[in-house]
Amino acid sequence: MIGAGIMTGSTLVVDRSIDPRHGNVVIAVIDGQLTVKRLYKQSGIIQLKPENPEYQVITISGEQDLQIWGVVTNVISSLG
Repeated sequence: MIGAGIMTGSTLVVDRSIDPRHGNVVIAVIDGQLTVKRLYKQSGIIQLKPENPEYQVITISGEQDLQIWGVVTNVISSLG
């Protein structure tokens, strides 16, 4: 998620009370696996998009179990 300013070692502040919307950076659980991605949710299509070209878009199919654990509201990174 380097394109969103989230680097290795960053601390994420997550709000579980916010309803996830298109464009939010979210903590998602897909089939029991945690991931941080940008939520794409339009025209009945749900995708989790990385902001790092080394990773691929995840398109959610009907067979997958998707839970949005929370919405990332802030990123805390070290200066050193």
